[in-house]
Amino acid sequence: MSMTKIDITESICEHLSILKKDSLNIVESLFDIIKDELEKGNDVMISGFGKWSIRSKKARKGRNPQTGKAITIDARKVITFKPSNVLRDKVND
Repeated sequence: MSMTKIDITESICEHLSILKKDSLNIVESLFDIIKDELEKGNDVMISGFGKWSIRSKKARKGRNPQTGKAITIDARKVITFKPSNVLRDKVND
């Protein structure tokens, strides 16, 4: 089962013994900061967790799988995440 924003909010609320409203504000603020930095083209790195970065992909040729017709896939930016060694080790233990 996936952990949702509400699950994260409730977990913070329990760990810090704060109101759910305050916990939700913390979570929303964190996500807003991460989104704003990525929109600016900056990497976001959290020690012991990982790094989000923006990567540019060039336009390329592709094929419509339903019709078989050749198409051009436009250039775009994608968000990549690279987990830290600490996180990778915890997941693999």
